[in-house]
Amino acid sequence: MTQVINDTGFVPDDWADGFCSTGAANDCRALHLASDTQPDQIELQPSIAMIRIDFPSAADGRGFSIAKALRLRGYAGRLRAHGHVIADQYAMARRSGFDEVEVTDEIAARQPAPQWLARADWQAHDYQSRLRGTPAP
Repeated sequence: MTQVINDTGFVPDDWADGFCSTGAANDCRALHLASDTQPDQIELQPSIAMIRIDFPSAADGRGFSIAKALRLRGYAGRLRAHGHVIADQYAMARRSGFDEVEVTDEIAARQPAPQWLARADWQAHDYQSRLRGTPAP
């Protein structure tokens, strides 16, 4: 089983439609992308309501780049980080465009809701805004 985390903590997974790979995306409502996916090669259909991006390891940050690229291309649907994401990476996940994170029960047990919630105010500590001397968005 898995746990879904957003800015309010652990929440029920309300997505029941399943996921398609990029090769079967014609009538798909949700895509599951591997961490080595080239985001410029994803055809962003209006019917795609969610994209889930795989994190095979907490040390593999390619998913953050994929999420940012999809947002910059105009994708406005739900983005979900999936796999080995840790609480320390939650603020980065949100800043790069993810709406939520899906982790295994094992990760959730090692890092309970208070650890994720401690990073839920991800806009308050925007390093780049502090460097520029501008308030966080």
